[in-house]
Amino acid sequence: MKIISAEIPDILIIEPQVFHDDRGFFFEAFNLKKFTQETGINVNFVQDNHSYSKHNVLRGLHYQIVQPQGKLVRAVVGNIFDVAVDIRKSSPTFGQWIGYEISAEDKRQIWIPPGFAHGFIVMSEVAEVIYKTTDYYAPQGECTILWNDNDLNINWHINTLPIISAKDEAGKPFKMAEVFP
Repeated sequence: MKIISAEIPDILIIEPQVFHDDRGFFFEAFNLKKFTQETGINVNFVQDNHSYSKHNVLRGLHYQIVQPQGKLVRAVVGNIFDVAVDIRKSSPTFGQWIGYEISAEDKRQIWIPPGFAHGFIVMSEVAEVIYKTTDYYAPQGECTILWNDNDLNINWHINTLPIISAKDEAGKPFKMAEVFP
């Protein structure tokens, strides 16, 4: 496994070692011992989430104030543009975002620690995304920041309005969002 630090240092891109032969491929998607050794991060994943989305669907920007979640995100079908926004007020990168395209083909994963809002847009015809979380879903603490917030100015790499849920449409502007200390 190869670990790449993103422009926001707490975000990590993880490239697995993939073994190809005439039958197909094999790779270890997650190994706690190796993850901890390579990243220095001790995690306890408690939940796996799996979403299926069509082209141009945008999900996010989501986070939980109650029971904040770290997420290990990967696309198992198609490709997505994955975005994380630092919402830790005490962080030197507070209010900054990063985005990376990840795909079933490249098998990259993104580690997003607690304290970040997360979202993605589907770039392929369809995409299936699986992400492990470090805490359970807590609807009472769920928050959404507007995907198109002017202060964040996220470049989603799209030329048309995305397909979003009513919940995401009702997200708060970044300036009004509840953030972490």
